[in-house]
Amino acid sequence: MDKDQLFVERRPQGDYAVRKPNSERASDVLPTQAEAIERARELNQGKPPLVERVRYTGRGKPDKWRKP
Repeated sequence: MDKDQLFVERRPQGDYAVRKPNSERASDVLPTQAEAIERARELNQGKPPLVERVRYTGRGKPDKWRKP
């Protein structure tokens, strides 16, 4: 796993955290997934963030990661 990769995760509070792998604190916390994805792109230009699925779709379950 790339140490510069960013993740967008849903928090129990319902907002979204932008974080690096194995970090204890989030780089940023935003109210919507779209805003968190945009912030992750700003922080790590050139690499798309991995985004936590938050619902069931025809292509995946909530426990999977996706690229936006």
